[in-house]
Amino acid sequence: MNEVRETPRSIFNFAAGPASLPRPVLEEAKEGLMNWRGSGQSVLEMPFTSTEFRQIYEEAFSLLEELVELPPGYSILFMQGGAYGQFAFIPMNLLRGIGKADYAITGHWSSRAALEARKYGSVNVVTDNSDSGHTTIPPVEGWTLDPDAAYCHITTNETANGIQLSKLPDTGAVPLVADSTSDFLTKPVDVKRFGAIYASAQKNIGPAGLTIVIVRNALIGEARSITPNVFNFELLAANNSKVNTPPTWAVYIAGLVFRWILAEGGLMEMANRNRNKARILYEFIESSEFYHCPAARDCRSTVNVVFGLPTIALEEEFVTRAREHGLLNLAGHAINGGIRASLYNAVSDEAVTALVGFMDEFAISKKSHAAASRSRVALE
Repeated sequence: MNEVRETPRSIFNFAAGPASLPRPVLEEAKEGLMNWRGSGQSVLEMPFTSTEFRQIYEEAFSLLEELVELPPGYSILFMQGGAYGQFAFIPMNLLRGIGKADYAITGHWSSRAALEARKYGSVNVVTDNSDSGHTTIPPVEGWTLDPDAAYCHITTNETANGIQLSKLPDTGAVPLVADSTSDFLTKPVDVKRFGAIYASAQKNIGPAGLTIVIVRNALIGEARSITPNVFNFELLAANNSKVNTPPTWAVYIAGLVFRWILAEGGLMEMANRNRNKARILYEFIESSEFYHCPAARDCRSTVNVVFGLPTIALEEEFVTRAREHGLLNLAGHAINGGIRASLYNAVSDEAVTALVGFMDEFAISKKSHAAASRSRVALE
């Protein structure tokens, strides 16, 4: 007879991306899927040139401008190709004939960004934490910056490694460019400090398919001749990002998320919530002899908490058992293994409390099992 397992009362998704979306957004998206605002159309089937979609599009732009307090002289671009695409599009658009750029290697994704950039120009590595296994970030004051670089590229949060920049480098006149895919909209951002910020949507913004770029207008207009028109920042800015058909559904959901963040209290409120969620989880890990976090304390991520158990077998069992308890997608990135809990904006305090409760129970059960095994051996 097959074992019948009780369905968990609550389901909590800790995926690194595509990730959890706010429940109110999902509820409202039902209407957009079938009959947007009584138009008789699904957003999925609207022409991007239609009056209805133009309203959706303009609302999304306006809400994002409000969220980040967009200063004059900057453009927001709605693009496709993901952050990985931007690894190429950034040097294509922003090297501006200078031919060289600074790159900070702080983890898996910044390493990929630097590798891709080498196809288009010379890369000066200003810092590299590979020797630490990408578990710590050298102080920005010691980075070897090039004052003649076209830009300095950083990754504000390393999703795979669970570390996050706590301080931005002072790059002087050199524009600072940030891949902020996993912590964009999780806290306030001073756009004026950056030449460009980019982020894939599938962490804190919406479904996969949309990539947001915020770029200083003074930096665009000198794209390399090989740059495809659809990825040329100047053309995108001049055409309201409609050089080709935009990812319409992803833009629609992003707009709903922007409105939800504002209604919840804005980016400062998101930052407070995310710090609190991370604090609860890190404090439990630190108090435990069963779990360990490899990331240095001064650069631990508030949105991607990575940790391990004593053995790989226990980690695999942990992920399986967690899923049975309604705690989904906790396996670490393939390059690191272990466990990873992504605590993006839509992940609730309740989810973190449930995770910590399960972690405590799992550790106790394994310690009890080990103690019983030792007792049996002693008796034998």
